[in-house]
Amino acid sequence: MLTLFISDLHIDQSRPDIARAFLGFLDSHAARAEKLYILGDFFDTWIGDDVIFHEPKDDVITEVLSRLKKLSTSGVQLYFMHGNRDFLLGEEFMRQCGGTLLNDPCLINLGNTPTLLMHGDSLCTDDIDYMTFRKLARSPGWIQDQLDKPISERIDFARHLRKTSKEKTSQTAESILDVNQAAVSRAMNEHEVTQLIHGHTHRPMVHTFNDASQIKKRYVLGDWDKQGWYLAHQNDALTLHSFPFPCL
Repeated sequence: MLTLFISDLHIDQSRPDIARAFLGFLDSHAARAEKLYILGDFFDTWIGDDVIFHEPKDDVITEVLSRLKKLSTSGVQLYFMHGNRDFLLGEEFMRQCGGTLLNDPCLINLGNTPTLLMHGDSLCTDDIDYMTFRKLARSPGWIQDQLDKPISERIDFARHLRKTSKEKTSQTAESILDVNQAAVSRAMNEHEVTQLIHGHTHRPMVHTFNDASQIKKRYVLGDWDKQGWYLAHQNDALTLHSFPFPCL
């Protein structure tokens, strides 16, 4: 059976090409799969599930939800993980699309191989400022405080965060924005796995390394800025693929 992994689509009204590419991916790839895992930053921002019903409705969100629901109703299992942009995705969104929200990290069996799934931001431990914010933003009290605010205020705050993030990224060394290898090793050793799949860094690659006298692999999903990236597991093989926009 075919299992697919994607992350970092950053779907937003300002990028209709990404939404179109994703909907095409559902028809051409996901419709043939048993499972589809979306490992964070599916949306560029997500201010709470009540945005689904807010008028005027976001046409992109409405269409994406409708197509995901169609996919899950057809029998494809959908799994979502929070990213650093859409950590306010909740159970109402899952109910609307027929998906299941996973913890980060999450351990699954992929074929006969225990595999660790993560968004990947928690591995970027050299970025001290972000790790401090991440701890705050994942706390139940902070989350509830955000969801209690009016939608207009949340929209303004999301824009502020996005602007701040872009400025910081442009001024920060590439090495700091990447994962810390010691953090990778700790996570994999803690969960006793030799295989890790994550996104977040926008640096698609398959890394093979020695650790604790074992050969281990780290699969990094790419973002969907200029092309689409996905990881496919079938017949005990795990392979990284890309396709150009706008055609699949």
